[in-house]
Amino acid sequence: MSSEEQHRREGEPPKDDLFPQEDPSPQEERGDKDEALPTDEVVSEPLERGGSEDPGVVPEELEVEEEEREMDPEEEPEIAREEVLALANELEAIRTERDEYLDNARRMKAELENSRKRQEKERARLVQTASERLVSELLPVLDNLDRALEVGGDIREGVRATRDQLVAVLEQEGLAPVASDGQSFDPTVHEAVMGQPSDEHEEDTVIQTLERGYVLNGKPIRPAKVIVAKQV
Repeated sequence: MSSEEQHRREGEPPKDDLFPQEDPSPQEERGDKDEALPTDEVVSEPLERGGSEDPGVVPEELEVEEEEREMDPEEEPEIAREEVLALANELEAIRTERDEYLDNARRMKAELENSRKRQEKERARLVQTASERLVSELLPVLDNLDRALEVGGDIREGVRATRDQLVAVLEQEGLAPVASDGQSFDPTVHEAVMGQPSDEHEEDTVIQTLERGYVLNGKPIRPAKVIVAKQV
């Protein structure tokens, strides 16, 4: 059995066929010796940066100078102090303006309160004065009623005279009766108690006054209670 068949049976290719070994030629041996130079004889040439640098890259020296210029420890604190001082002055001005507004608001509130109190006091004084004057003017009317009651017989004349005197006093105070009979119904001074059909009067005409109304200085203080005509 040959070696080739033995290797085929064993599943291994023959070594001579897979890796044929050739004897190195004298030239290749000499070339290998020439290429293997000593390490101390290899001379490295310095690279010239001027022509091979990337134009988009900033040199390290310029970056250091820019960082030093940006991070100058003397300029930045000075700028920061100026900004803080400006903000402090602005804040102080705002606080001063706020205090002025608050003082003005408090002063106006106090003035309004004092004015309201003065008006209430003046109103109370006027009411008291008016009441005193009205009572003083009505005292003679009361005296005449007392005299009319003391006199025997028919007292109608005395009552009529006392009434006329009372009306005169009230007219001086601005009191006036509301005209109603025969007048058109006016809801501002009239109060319709009922409606009555009538052929003699137009619709919404006052037929009869049940209670006289009055106005004081042009202002209604009591409406007249009336009967109003209605169409049949």
